[in-house]
Amino acid sequence: MILLSPRNNSLEKRTRSSESFVVSSVPVPHTLAQWNTRIESLAGLEARGIARVPPEERHEGSVMGYAQMTILWFSANVTANNLAVGLLGPLVFNLGFVDSAMMATFGSLLGSAATAYMSIWGAQSGNRTMIVTRYFMGYWPAKLICFLNMIIMVGYCTISCIIAGQILSAVSGGSMSIAVGIIITALVSWLVAVFGMAVFQTYERWAWIPQVIVLLVLAGIACEHFDTSSQSTGGSAAVTAGRLSFFSISLSAPVSWAGAGSDFYVYYPETTSKRLAFFMTLTGLWTSITLVYIIGIGLASGIAVTPSWSTAYDISSGALILEGYSAVGGFGKFCGVVVALGVIANNVPSTYAAALGCQVMGRYGKMVPRYLWVCAIVLVYFVCAIAGRDHLFVIFQNFLALMGYWVVIFVSIVLEEHLIFRRNRGFDWAAWENKEYLPIGAAALTAFLVGWAGAIIGMSQVWYIGPVAKLVGGIGADVGIWLGMGFALLTFPPLRYLELRTFGK
Repeated sequence: MILLSPRNNSLEKRTRSSESFVVSSVPVPHTLAQWNTRIESLAGLEARGIARVPPEERHEGSVMGYAQMTILWFSANVTANNLAVGLLGPLVFNLGFVDSAMMATFGSLLGSAATAYMSIWGAQSGNRTMIVTRYFMGYWPAKLICFLNMIIMVGYCTISCIIAGQILSAVSGGSMSIAVGIIITALVSWLVAVFGMAVFQTYERWAWIPQVIVLLVLAGIACEHFDTSSQSTGGSAAVTAGRLSFFSISLSAPVSWAGAGSDFYVYYPETTSKRLAFFMTLTGLWTSITLVYIIGIGLASGIAVTPSWSTAYDISSGALILEGYSAVGGFGKFCGVVVALGVIANNVPSTYAAALGCQVMGRYGKMVPRYLWVCAIVLVYFVCAIAGRDHLFVIFQNFLALMGYWVVIFVSIVLEEHLIFRRNRGFDWAAWENKEYLPIGAAALTAFLVGWAGAIIGMSQVWYIGPVAKLVGGIGADVGIWLGMGFALLTFPPLRYLELRTFGK
């Protein structure tokens, strides 16, 4: 049996119910507190916000508990939004099938490893990822990381809603607008996310099964049109630039989960193995994303040799996915609906993490219950999806890379603080709100900003190509992730050493 909620659920609800409405000395109307208590008494609704889960409220460890780690990440990422990432290799960066598949496989491996590393802190600390960030970035600089993480979570939900809307519109033959599909996706995502950990973990436990079935059906039906012999176009320098850029894009999707990696493990016992948590997370994330990437690359490779696919792609990427099922008629449309609704499994943990981030931003944010923040987050990405539904590829190409820059810089700082400065000191995880204990954060913030400077001179986007990026391939290659990471890795250790000598924390 997989236990997904605290052993003492009634204690947890009483504790968290009061926590949601007593923040420092800020009073809250008694009627509002009573209303909140009634809401939180609903069966399955998680009342806990960002407060640490103490050891006595964790569930017992089990083999199936470790299996759930892999299932969660696999289920959340074997989804259509990652199909659209795979399309970028051949269609945007002019790479052949093999080049695209290689960059996608190893890029997703590296990005998944970063998220798997960040996931180990959940069970060890009992704290959410953005609370753990305070121990590495400092109390105030951690708010910047939290804000950026909220943007990335909302951004991915926006993209998922657009893709689902495109597919559902294509299934209906255009009689259903993309906007209606977005509404359906957002509503179901809200319904699952609002109840919290236990409900969405149960949802993720089974959501991957229909997704894997319909994606394998897609691969089996459409593979005869995949042009696996396609070659990368352009000179050697241009091909190198395309490889670098697509590798970075492929890395950016899985690494974007790093800011939520610990959120879903806080109810695991402190004795949870770090190595197993890392390996199980890596396995679920990497295998799912790589599988979907390669199917997306196959669809993109077939556009040049299959006129009907080219026509469908001119309508939308959702129409292209549905066209891949065209050989099986009405069953193909059913599969298309399943693929479209599958993005809900990706939206739910993103929505959950973003809602927790709203509480991390300040004491007034913490006053608002998690489930109300879920409502606000869903409303935000619904509006963004409606506004951006006709510009999906532009959103993908720019958004994914920009988010990858800061996440890699952040993880680099965490890694160095962990391995160099905290190796023998450890952490007092109960001091998550103690500003006197937490680091000042000046070194981490400075290194983060210096890393961003490196990312800027190395980025290659539609609207800007950095001076270093221009040196690769003539047309520019995106090396922003690598320069950002390098600048941060070189800058942080001496600054942190100086900070410790000056402030002692």
